[in-house]
Amino acid sequence: RPQKAMTNSFNSIICAETAHINVDECGAPEKFTGSKLLSVETPDGKLTPQLIKKHLHGFGFEHHSQPKVISITQSTEMGTVYTPAEIKELTDFAHKQGLLVHMDGARLSNAAAYLNLSFQQITADVGIDAVSFGCTKNGGMFGEAIIFFRPELAANFKYYRKQGMQLASKMRFISAQYTELLKDGLWHQLASHSNQMAQKLAKEVAQIPQIKITQKVEANGVFAIIPPRIIPQLQAEYFFYMWDEHNNEVRWMTSFDTQPEDIDNFVAKIKELL
Repeated sequence: RPQKAMTNSFNSIICAETAHINVDECGAPEKFTGSKLLSVETPDGKLTPQLIKKHLHGFGFEHHSQPKVISITQSTEMGTVYTPAEIKELTDFAHKQGLLVHMDGARLSNAAAYLNLSFQQITADVGIDAVSFGCTKNGGMFGEAIIFFRPELAANFKYYRKQGMQLASKMRFISAQYTELLKDGLWHQLASHSNQMAQKLAKEVAQIPQIKITQKVEANGVFAIIPPRIIPQLQAEYFFYMWDEHNNEVRWMTSFDTQPEDIDNFVAKIKELL
């Protein structure tokens, strides 16, 4: 976890309320880094300088955790994508405050494909300090590549990796996935397909009056409010997460191997249940 190399135990990490590190890792980031997570409510999973400002206080005051890292997710847990301008505004703001910026890139490929930009153009070129570059959401089996754009941050990271039990004895098998994914644009082909299938799904379900899409569909996720009575029946045949039980909001994800007929069959099943 790169945040370990970016913080001390008395620091805090600012992230969106919906961030994976905040809601889906059983407290692991706080246990491993010793740093407090400060979550920020956002309408679309994206952080902005304006939203972050409320946490920037108590600098030098020993009774408060000291803000040190802003962690953003690209694409976000809500299926939205930061533009390069949005990231640059955030990193410029962070660096002026003496903060570092980490990017959770579990679905970085989907974001790059959506923007039709290179990885460099949405990371190093816009001021990101460290990125967790995932492959499992884009056809890989397991593993992440941690990339530091500030060499000093990587100085002791190999020791943190070992202590965190993340040094696989056959690391070459993890690395081999990246060699193939980054060769001949395969990563782009797979991510673009995932995104296109999400667009197809969104277009189809948007025509159903009882369904309301709640977020922009920019990567490979579709968030929608659907009638609660059909959710159990739909989940009996298709796996997906209930995102917000109070509002009957669900999350539908597409992937590199989703086929158009899969979307057609899924939509047909929804119409049948309605």
